[in-house]
Amino acid sequence: MDNLKRFLVFTLLLAVIVIGALYILEPDFGISQMKVLTTEAVRLKDSDSPMFKTIKHDQLKYPVGQLHVPQPWAMKQSRSDVLTVTHWLAPIVWEGTFNTQVINSMYQPLNITVAACIFAVGNYIRLLPPLLRSAEKHFMIGYRVNYYIFTDQPNKVPRLALGSGRSIIVLPFPSFNRWQEISLRRMEFIRKAIEDRIRHEAHYVFNIDSDTLFENHFGAEALGELVGSLHPWFYYLTRNQFTNERRPASRAYVPDTEGDFYYIGALYGGSVEAVYRLTKTIEQQLNIDKQNNIEAAWQEESHLNLYFLEYKPTKVLSPEYVWDKLRGNPPEHIRVVRLATIIKDKKALRPN
Repeated sequence: MDNLKRFLVFTLLLAVIVIGALYILEPDFGISQMKVLTTEAVRLKDSDSPMFKTIKHDQLKYPVGQLHVPQPWAMKQSRSDVLTVTHWLAPIVWEGTFNTQVINSMYQPLNITVAACIFAVGNYIRLLPPLLRSAEKHFMIGYRVNYYIFTDQPNKVPRLALGSGRSIIVLPFPSFNRWQEISLRRMEFIRKAIEDRIRHEAHYVFNIDSDTLFENHFGAEALGELVGSLHPWFYYLTRNQFTNERRPASRAYVPDTEGDFYYIGALYGGSVEAVYRLTKTIEQQLNIDKQNNIEAAWQEESHLNLYFLEYKPTKVLSPEYVWDKLRGNPPEHIRVVRLATIIKDKKALRPN
């Protein structure tokens, strides 16, 4: 037993001497090895995910001494008639809750580009010219904007005179004999467009339905890491009245005891990276449903609502940002309509 103890002590001392000699001969041995491993780990991680143009919070610098704006008052609510912050502390954007001058002073020096993805497929191509003209009057004025038009009729995309730093980019999208199929495939095509070019060309991206028109200012106050929009038909209802997918067999399933808000699929966005994760995840869920021969009640919108339930938006846009003309004149708490879905002949526009 004594011989065994002496052997173990000798072995331990020898190991200490060898390690010490390595550090004397090569002081950075351990650190250099760690650097190699860390670099390799980062390289492998980056290879799994594309790189994105990003805006960090500490880049949003307010120009002290250049503006003269009213002081916000901690003892007075900017809006007392509506909810202005979620229970996960994300702002809900209403007229009266932001100062455009302050926001522009922080975002405009960064020379950001905003991508707007618009699907104009089949007869919906007819709606594109008025939408683009309205966007040129109200959408992200003072910022660079790329309109990515997904269409099966590229020759019918209008050539409009656009503002400085604003452009139209046409991307192919196949024709389908079901409008539901168009809805089901949009996540896939936005994801591919982000991978192929949007990630190189923009900092933020919004999906905007083609059957809408801009009516008033829609600016940088809407920018955020992950942005959802309250549905104009459901924002005042209880969660059991939401039209979420209620069949457990679907990957979009939300029980009627769950749900913060019901979000509209006509407008969502965020940083390019966040929207990439959103579209990639929902595309996967849609494919699983397809393999199981199930289609969620409202296609991508159903999956979007589950996504926003699991991954909370960092900013929520009020119904000012997507009002539905079928609801008629908005109530008093909707002080301004910024974007509105138009009243249309669905039979004339849709393939089925």
